[in-house]
Amino acid sequence: MVTLARRLIACLDVRDGRVVKGVNFEGLRDAGDPAALAARYNEEGIDEVVVLDVAATLERRIALRQTVAAVAARLFIPLTVGGGIRTLEDAAAVIDAGADKVSVNTAALADPSLITRIAHRFGSQAVVVAIDAMRAGDGFVVSSHSGRVPTSWGAVAWAREAEARGAGEILLTSIDADGTQEGFDGVLTAAVSTAVSIPVIASGGAGSAEHFAEVFTAGLADAALAASIFHDRACSVRSIKQFLSDRAIPVRL
Repeated sequence: MVTLARRLIACLDVRDGRVVKGVNFEGLRDAGDPAALAARYNEEGIDEVVVLDVAATLERRIALRQTVAAVAARLFIPLTVGGGIRTLEDAAAVIDAGADKVSVNTAALADPSLITRIAHRFGSQAVVVAIDAMRAGDGFVVSSHSGRVPTSWGAVAWAREAEARGAGEILLTSIDADGTQEGFDGVLTAAVSTAVSIPVIASGGAGSAEHFAEVFTAGLADAALAASIFHDRACSVRSIKQFLSDRAIPVRL
């Protein structure tokens, strides 16, 4: 059986044309120019880049096209873009600007058929459903509107629904772990990874190479996304990949 290489993904949370980073989705600070950071990660060997316009949904608009185009022009790897995508036309505009995949979250929760419509138009491989979840008792509740509004969906149930609707990938963010650099939520990641057959990207909490190893093994993730650890140069992409390779976790070196 062929074992697929695990992917490292850099996330650029963008607001007002600048990359920002916070903790638990709050306290955003400036982290740089999105196009410049994308070019740096491309050169350092990152496998993919995700751009999320964190204010787009709240401001009822789609991700800034000029930012998407500027980032896409600097990349030779897959680019996923999310933020305020509410219609098939919104998805088409982002892909026309240079995205390879679109990420939907709040609008898909409000109208799950959006997932199916985008998948029919561009293929399931182009549809990433972002799930922002936080612990609630023994389970995990999904939130919308950049983590601000709890929903009635559990993370596992919504991931299964997203897959059934045509999603090709799940971007799973732990709100509790976001920005803490104390490790991914392996319990959340494993719960969703074992419930669906499509790839699951773990997000929220990366602080060391060991955290990536843990989420790829115990967490069963297909990919892991991080922001602060890369933006602040706490760990290089190559050093993390070498660490994983040394532990027999397949990566693209």
